[in-house]
Amino acid sequence: MNGRRRLIHGRAGIAALIILAPVAACSSGGPDAAVAQPHTVDAAPLVHTSAAGQVDPGKPFTVTAVAGSRLTDVTVSGPDGKQVAGRLADDQRSWQTTGRLRAGTAYTARIAADDGKGGRGQTTASFRTVAAQNLLTAQLGPDSSGSGVYGVGQPLTVKLSAPVKDAAARQEVERGLTVTSSPAVTGAWYWVDDSNLHFRPKDYWPANATVKLSFDLTGSRISDGLYGGDPATLALKTGDRVEAVVDAAAHQLTFRRNGELIKTIPVTTGKPGFDTRNGIKVVLGQEADVRMRGETVGIAAGSADSYDLDVQWATRVTWSGEYVHAAPWSVGSQGVANVSHGCTGMSTENAKWFFDNTRVGDIVQVVNSLGHEMEPFGNGFGDWNVTWTDWVKHSSVGGQVSTAGTADAAAQNAGYLQPEL
Repeated sequence: MNGRRRLIHGRAGIAALIILAPVAACSSGGPDAAVAQPHTVDAAPLVHTSAAGQVDPGKPFTVTAVAGSRLTDVTVSGPDGKQVAGRLADDQRSWQTTGRLRAGTAYTARIAADDGKGGRGQTTASFRTVAAQNLLTAQLGPDSSGSGVYGVGQPLTVKLSAPVKDAAARQEVERGLTVTSSPAVTGAWYWVDDSNLHFRPKDYWPANATVKLSFDLTGSRISDGLYGGDPATLALKTGDRVEAVVDAAAHQLTFRRNGELIKTIPVTTGKPGFDTRNGIKVVLGQEADVRMRGETVGIAAGSADSYDLDVQWATRVTWSGEYVHAAPWSVGSQGVANVSHGCTGMSTENAKWFFDNTRVGDIVQVVNSLGHEMEPFGNGFGDWNVTWTDWVKHSSVGGQVSTAGTADAAAQNAGYLQPEL
């Protein structure tokens, strides 16, 4: 009996311990333990924001936690759903945008906070940035209102609506310009002046390529008081690779298409005192019939060198009046001597053939002339006479880019490629 009683007593003791164990666990935390359990609270009273209503897009949007609270997550998104980059302070007491806010744009901030007493919650805040007073827009070229097919020498051009002089602002503009092409090429931007940029590949565009140029800085801050305006896009194609080389010493023009020699034409170029410019030029336009006067290029009327002629099948290569055109009056000198006032003259039949087989953007290169070098800018497109090393130096970001138009290319372009010397 005593043994049995001792056994029952031992089992009862164990049961008592089992029953008491949970009580001990619940009571060990003291009277405040229940308060420490996570629960949902209204986060609005836990935070303050820097924005309400119309705000300055040039300043960061900030969120601050009240005393005793901390921020656990903050996201700011625009109407397109894209988030604006931001940074949370190490002590989690404040957060601010590090990415750019666009002008005239509505944003929503989603904020999660902890009250430090186990209470957690979320709230939202809305604000709108002030519309910009000064907007920068861009006119893209070439004008593709026609066929939209150009020669492989055609540069892309951007004319800004306002001058941009500051180096950082120029970088913003250049990063807002995107060029994609198929096949892809390596190219770079060149700031011709404060309002004009040109883009060209390291070499000529590939034949029969598709090219797209876009400008998109809508609402983005470029400099104090200046923001991106409406976006713009331009699409074009290239045709065959057409290269005409005029040898002023040999008095002949060789015409190649995609590397194949198609035709050799006897020509005459500028006589002494009117020597044709050397260098690479790009076809600017074509006129089946044009009146040419010596006065327009500084030759006095009535002088020995004055002229006033109706000229056929004229292919323009400079704005100052240099053409490849029909010159039936000098057929006897073509292939023999240089007797023109700077243009490349040929027979009417050959000029018509040349006119029909070239397009805007094709290459016309003059070699072995006694004339000066083609101007890089201002008198047509002399872009190809600038070495690639010098060209890349005139990019505001100092680098060349790929036109592949892929995610990899975008990541590569974000840091820009080092130029090949």
